[in-house]
Amino acid sequence: MKYLLGEKLKFDWKIITITVVTTLLIMVDQYHKFTAQKYYDRAILFLLIPLAIILILFRENPKEYGFGLGDWKAGLILTAIGILFMAPIIYFLGSGDASMKAYYERFLNGLPWTTFLDLIGWEFMFRGWILFGYYRKFGPEALWLQAVPFAIAHIGKPEVETLSTIFGGFAFGWIAWRTKSFLWPFLIHWFIATFVILVAAGRVG
Repeated sequence: MKYLLGEKLKFDWKIITITVVTTLLIMVDQYHKFTAQKYYDRAILFLLIPLAIILILFRENPKEYGFGLGDWKAGLILTAIGILFMAPIIYFLGSGDASMKAYYERFLNGLPWTTFLDLIGWEFMFRGWILFGYYRKFGPEALWLQAVPFAIAHIGKPEVETLSTIFGGFAFGWIAWRTKSFLWPFLIHWFIATFVILVAAGRVG
């Protein structure tokens, strides 16, 4: 019997919790709608639920998961660099790719607060909860590990965007790791999402 069972498995219950809950939250977001707007749902699912688990179940300080300013000086510099680097790329893709225009121009109403609410939880879950939770166990590999579900969650969006997300997810993860805060990749992502919609809707240029 011992031969058949093999070596005894030992699991880290926090890693299991982060992995399973994150997977379920992404699935629930895909199949259900709880409030009048999807971005409210995502703020609840991806921000409030992980924070509640950190505080109540893990009994830890959210700062350990990147919930704070971190190294704000580095954060400001990296955010500025990220925005300056991405702006021309977004303009080129958003104005020249028909699939980007068809997908994003419908989200014009409510900017920029709709993208703020949509992404604040999104970034905390990937670049806060998953990244820093996994980093304790897996070290630097956590930067790539958190990028995988991030990329998969983009399936259904324009192909040119989805194919880039494994690398974009890593870059966002690196910025969060470097600054010890999810805030700075969130600000870059917020700019990207808002600017994409404006370009797609023909409000820029």
